[in-house]
Amino acid sequence: MSLVGGVTGPVRAWLRLEGLAVLVASVALYAQLDGGWGRFALLFLAPDLSFLGYAAGPRRGAAVYNAAHSYLGPLLLALAGVTGDPGALLPYALIWTAHIGFDRLLGYGLKYPTSFHDTHLGRIGPRAADERRP
Repeated sequence: MSLVGGVTGPVRAWLRLEGLAVLVASVALYAQLDGGWGRFALLFLAPDLSFLGYAAGPRRGAAVYNAAHSYLGPLLLALAGVTGDPGALLPYALIWTAHIGFDRLLGYGLKYPTSFHDTHLGRIGPRAADERRP
């Protein structure tokens, strides 16, 4: 069963622009921390390891993916960094938010348990283009 609907039109465009804003802000703040670009490059795609959750099925996969692609995790990490040693945790939170912003910019949203392709930003993948045709 696939999800019907999803965000479309100007709202989808705004959400993608919001992803760009998060990406740019995260990278700019990371640059201010002088966190090291090697670390950034190494960890930027780390949240995508959550795809491995789909080996346990779409319901578990969506839960694992969403946990790694929600702003809640990096926000909590950033708060922990700000209340302690900002140099210790804040760079990781910014890399994480940059990744999420990049994904949102590309149209990858939080997943529904029906399929990896069903997201809060609409359906993704090869069939998505077919479904958008009149």
